[in-house]
Amino acid sequence: MIIDTDTASDDAVALVLALRDDRVDVRAITVVSGNVPVAMGVQNALYTRELCRSRVPVHAGADRPLLRHHTFAHDVHGADGMGDIGLPLSGREPDPGHAIDVIIDLARRRPGELTLVTLGPLTNIALALRKAPDIAGLFRRVVMMAGTGDGTGNVTPTAEFNIYVDPEAADIVFRSGMPLEMVGWDVSRNDAALSPADAAELASVGPLGEFCVDIQRQLVEFCRSVTHIDGFDLPDPVTMAVAIDPTIAVRVDHRHVSIETTGAHTTGMTVVDNLGVTGRAPDVHVVRSVDRDRFIGLLHAACTD
Repeated sequence: MIIDTDTASDDAVALVLALRDDRVDVRAITVVSGNVPVAMGVQNALYTRELCRSRVPVHAGADRPLLRHHTFAHDVHGADGMGDIGLPLSGREPDPGHAIDVIIDLARRRPGELTLVTLGPLTNIALALRKAPDIAGLFRRVVMMAGTGDGTGNVTPTAEFNIYVDPEAADIVFRSGMPLEMVGWDVSRNDAALSPADAAELASVGPLGEFCVDIQRQLVEFCRSVTHIDGFDLPDPVTMAVAIDPTIAVRVDHRHVSIETTGAHTTGMTVVDNLGVTGRAPDVHVVRSVDRDRFIGLLHAACTD
């Protein structure tokens, strides 16, 4: 597995899921600008790797979208991306090698074997495809926390953050022919929200559980005031759960999906052709729902010593 992430509070939980699961062989963590600047995302990934007692390489990647200005999510995850709870998030060095080159090299060395999990904007993946178009056919699966299956956005009325930050990159990836699986924000809202009681139960499991809950402090406020969720939802962890165990997805539709890059009101929208009205062949497996109990079970298992 390769994990491409813009490491903030929910990304960190997704990293815990992967790094603590014996079934998962993570070959690299690549970092992209998104929730936080790429340098901050690298520090957050390195800190989480350390907590998980892992030595998986962490590589810095793209520090800006392809064409647009930076958009960060400090209001969602805090200035440091990890809830602003005072964690020591500095002084660690990433592993050598640019994320884009690492993605290309691993794909070519292990054709048909790797699952690529994307948890942030798709800038690194688009740049890798531009540099090495052949890698589109070299991944076994590409599981993305990207977009929304129901058209409800969290940045604009129609756009989810990861697509909105770099819609041109998303357009390249969605048109690439890669074996795409999309886990949208709608899945997180519906099936991966933790109530205060759920969060307390996870925190009681042990230090990793406490970490996974404590870093959501800013996210809890965002969910309360903006998305009207009691507690917090975990889009990146539920995406990782689908990557680790595809059977956790209980409804998946095969659809054509395109990315809006120029709309006055809809830039960054994932346009899902549910009725086949475009006549275009389905090219994305769109996850609609997951088994919530099994997802919660994965969280607890990952955080238990």
